[in-house]
Amino acid sequence: MAENTITALVPDIYEALDVVSRELTGLIPSVTMNASAATAGVGQNIRIDVEPAGNVADITPAMTTPDPTGQTSGSTDIVITKSRAANFGFIGDDQLKLNSGIGYTSVRAQKIAQAIRSVVNEVETDLAGLQATFSRAVGVAGTTPFGTANDYTGASLARKILKDNGGDIDPQLVIDTTAGANMIGKQSAVNSAGTDSLLRQGVLLDVAGMPLRESAQILTPAVGAMAGGKTNNAGYAIGANSFGLQNATGTGSLVAGDVITFAGDTNQYVVTSAVFAGANPATGDVVTIGANGLQKAIAGANVAITVVAAATRNMCFSRSALVLAARAPARPSEGDMATDVIVITDPRSGMSMEFAMYKGYRKVRYEVGLAWGVKNIKPEHTALLLG
Repeated sequence: MAENTITALVPDIYEALDVVSRELTGLIPSVTMNASAATAGVGQNIRIDVEPAGNVADITPAMTTPDPTGQTSGSTDIVITKSRAANFGFIGDDQLKLNSGIGYTSVRAQKIAQAIRSVVNEVETDLAGLQATFSRAVGVAGTTPFGTANDYTGASLARKILKDNGGDIDPQLVIDTTAGANMIGKQSAVNSAGTDSLLRQGVLLDVAGMPLRESAQILTPAVGAMAGGKTNNAGYAIGANSFGLQNATGTGSLVAGDVITFAGDTNQYVVTSAVFAGANPATGDVVTIGANGLQKAIAGANVAITVVAAATRNMCFSRSALVLAARAPARPSEGDMATDVIVITDPRSGMSMEFAMYKGYRKVRYEVGLAWGVKNIKPEHTALLLG
């Protein structure tokens, strides 16, 4: 490559990072970064090991050591699905015009900031979209959490799902800015928070034993318009996660990410998929909910299913459950037309991106690039806090 001309831009790049890293992207620093993505191409699977529960057996004294009980290791795949770049460029005449006004270097620094912002926000949005793969939900649709001073029940109930599912390991809670406003406005008194950092600095504290962060990308998705849906003529045991559906009407019926309840069961379950046959006949449709499935058995047939109203999907999860696989966009081993390339790392999120410069005919192109994929590899270790 040619002379390292990006070196002079490093102060501008990191000044831009310092600005952008303060945007509300609480999901990126909360999830697991997978470094093995560096060797995977777009569309290629990255195999992640998932081990079964440990074997427990009676101890039987003997003069020989018994063989260990065999286990079959599991796995799941995460795929690099995107290779994206936020770019901008200048021609010589534009630079001259800018230098007679606000200044070319100032404008370039702002464009760097916006390029980094765009990439970071797109990754954050993809992580927020994983809400449709979660286990169960707590909270009341349309009621923002933390609205009552000194009351952290919503957070503790979300964490309870992780505990009940055996996933209370490095728990995280990421909320939208409305819930964050309640937290700052109603939970910031020193006598209730135990410290003045929330009041003086606006720093969100640990709540119910979990780091609490805000994200501007937390979703409030539209919900399916199903009405009249019932389970088919069969009972379902605790742990079941797939159900026959009958008599459902309504455009769109159910969509992944909907939250539903069954009559006689107060648990709120997240729909991970819904299959409808044609015009929704009396039988033949199937609805699947997240792991660990039903918490209360459905004993009889024709049990009513209700779709919970639209709600904000605040996200509670074990850090290891959500995985972000990210790397610099691939470049041929022979190189390409980039005249200079540098990898920049956001010190707060830990996410690294590639900054590249391409020189053309009386024109220059800059770009901030990243390739990534996201996945919920342990749905039972995730829960939604509705708002």
